[in-house]
Amino acid sequence: MSINSYRDLKVWQSSMDLAEQVYCLTESFPKYEQYRLSSQMQRAAVSIPSNIAEGHARESTKEFLRYLSIALGSLAELETQLILAQRRAYIDREKLQATLGKTDETGKMLRGLQKSLKAKLEARG
Repeated sequence: MSINSYRDLKVWQSSMDLAEQVYCLTESFPKYEQYRLSSQMQRAAVSIPSNIAEGHARESTKEFLRYLSIALGSLAELETQLILAQRRAYIDREKLQATLGKTDETGKMLRGLQKSLKAKLEARG
């Protein structure tokens, strides 16, 4: 399969699934968290596929790598917020583990794409 769009990237698809999962999780948060932790989590989750898409649309591999790095930063931010949400008892341990499983999967894919793109850059010399 050829990659014609960022939508064809498995890592983008995975990160979209993760963002949707986060939206579902945060729906049950207390109302007073609506504009605090739940909003931050949603923004971090949306930032991941958004940066993959924006980076893919850029003209150079070097720029794409920069955006993938930003996506990884947002992923780490989201993981931290998920753990805090569980510590505050907004989500149970089972939901936390399931969501962290998805963040791990997405992170591995992001790092794999980074590694591949870096190798491509080095091959060009």
